[in-house]
Amino acid sequence: MDNAQQLPYSTSAGLGQTAKIGLIVLQTDQTIEDEFRQMLAIDGVACYHSRIANAMQVTPQTLAQMQADLPIAASLLPKAFEFNAIGYGCTSGATIIGEEQVAQLILAEHPNAKVSNPLSACKAACAVLHLHKIALLTPYTPQVTQALSDNLCASGIVISHTGYFDIEDDFEVGRVDSTSILDAIIALGSHSDCDGVFVSCTSLRVANVILKAEQHLGKPVISSNQALAWHLLRLSGVNKNLTQFGCLFSKYLPS
Repeated sequence: MDNAQQLPYSTSAGLGQTAKIGLIVLQTDQTIEDEFRQMLAIDGVACYHSRIANAMQVTPQTLAQMQADLPIAASLLPKAFEFNAIGYGCTSGATIIGEEQVAQLILAEHPNAKVSNPLSACKAACAVLHLHKIALLTPYTPQVTQALSDNLCASGIVISHTGYFDIEDDFEVGRVDSTSILDAIIALGSHSDCDGVFVSCTSLRVANVILKAEQHLGKPVISSNQALAWHLLRLSGVNKNLTQFGCLFSKYLPS
């Protein structure tokens, strides 16, 4: 190497000095990474992604198959990063596999990290927002929607009204436009006997219509990605208010 020289350098603590967050993303998900980039644009917070294999068709059977691949996806998030919190980005997958099982599989690879998923995050969000009776919107088939509804009801959350798009193809879910989602949220949330609305599925583009929906309804609106981002930040000790993504971001976990 002519005219080459070794040069000095120094190192620092690197990215994520406030919090390092890991995110396991479905192979077919088109939305969660984009929405997390918006919601986690906080100085000192770094988010690292790993993808997990999944089928394009969303059925209880294909969702259950992800259980075998979760340890592999979790192991691709380097242990040396010492993550503060790790999220599994699939609401329906957490419903079918089970929240505790998902947590155990991730903790086997990252025992010191806090763990969440959109279903657990939704329950935590309902608790801090004091929501007891909610409307549920999903893109899923009736079978998958029912499983999610049953899980929420078993945790003490009443589902007053349910709406679903009846889409089995995950690619199509990611293409549902935000206007359709906003219209559906307002239609469900306008019922006087619900305290708020939960929009399930990390592939739905909800983040940028939450504030508009809340202003229209005068009620909290929770989405899978928003709840998971909020929960992972709070579990990591980051209490920044990001109310442009909904009133949930003004709330904190109980100490």
